[in-house]
Amino acid sequence: MSDKARQAPRSFDSGLRHSNKAYLQGSLSGDAHPPICRRIAFVLLEHFSMMAFTGAVDAIVTANLISRKPLYRFETYSLEGTTVRSDLGINISVDDALPALDANDLDILIICGGFRSNLEPGRAVMDKLREAARRRVILGSLWNGSYLLAHAGLLDGYGCTVHPDSRAGLEELRPQVRLLPNPFVIDRDRISSAGANSALGMMLAVIRHHHGEEMVRGIEEILSCDRTLDDLPDSPMPTLVDNPTFPDVLQNVLQLMKNNIEEPLSIDDLALHAKTSRRQIDRLFQRYMNTTPSRYYLETRLTRARRLLQQTNEPITSVAIACGFTSAPHFSRCYREFFGVSPSQVGRRRPQG
Repeated sequence: MSDKARQAPRSFDSGLRHSNKAYLQGSLSGDAHPPICRRIAFVLLEHFSMMAFTGAVDAIVTANLISRKPLYRFETYSLEGTTVRSDLGINISVDDALPALDANDLDILIICGGFRSNLEPGRAVMDKLREAARRRVILGSLWNGSYLLAHAGLLDGYGCTVHPDSRAGLEELRPQVRLLPNPFVIDRDRISSAGANSALGMMLAVIRHHHGEEMVRGIEEILSCDRTLDDLPDSPMPTLVDNPTFPDVLQNVLQLMKNNIEEPLSIDDLALHAKTSRRQIDRLFQRYMNTTPSRYYLETRLTRARRLLQQTNEPITSVAIACGFTSAPHFSRCYREFFGVSPSQVGRRRPQG
């Protein structure tokens, strides 16, 4: 086996790759075709919804963090002036005013409205939006930003959504627009979301179209870690173990693995505690986890080790023991095989005494 082959990191087989996606080294370093970095412009109306805006931006910033190579870059614009007041009364500095926007290499333009935003654009604003449409820029809106696109005649024949308080007015303004009750709508090169919570979902759908489900799963794991099924305040944060689609036996085995990191159980012991057979465990892992029980257990321990290395200054030997590895050399070899770097290269490690 060549040195290059030995250095290539092994891939994570299970859903844990989403947890580790941002930390895997080397898989893109030699890519002859790096991902396209798309340019997005956000036009902030006075009293725009800060929550909708940050939800959309959070999705693209997190995508950049996970990919290790920029997938998106964003700019902010006002209708005029250098600052825009949000619905929270906070003044936000923007990159420029909309008339100065160069749409030549622009990929997406999103208008961010809000409950009190003025929805009657001037002639210069409509001209700029029409220019972007001629250049095949994807046009989008948050909250009631659809109004400006509708004023410019850029939603005729398209499906879109808007905040419920703005529906009646938009229906009267432009009956040619197909107004839908959905939280967000993507219709060809038009995207829209109705409120603060759906802005994130809209952007995730765009990212999914550009970069696939695995990227979105990684983003959701970071941004939705505290989202429970019913959003009840006393509900525990969900984990892979809590997946309601998993059979009870599989959930029990996953919980046993999670609770026995420092002293891993054998597969036979897992079967004994879960009151099932080893063969049944093998079948469940192949069907629901796309990997073997042993491989998933190893991935779980390495994921735990990565977090300890990043978040503590414990010696590598201590981390190895805490994650069920019999020796530091064995741990280091496994870690390098999966992550492409040695444990000593993670964060600021204390010298081993």
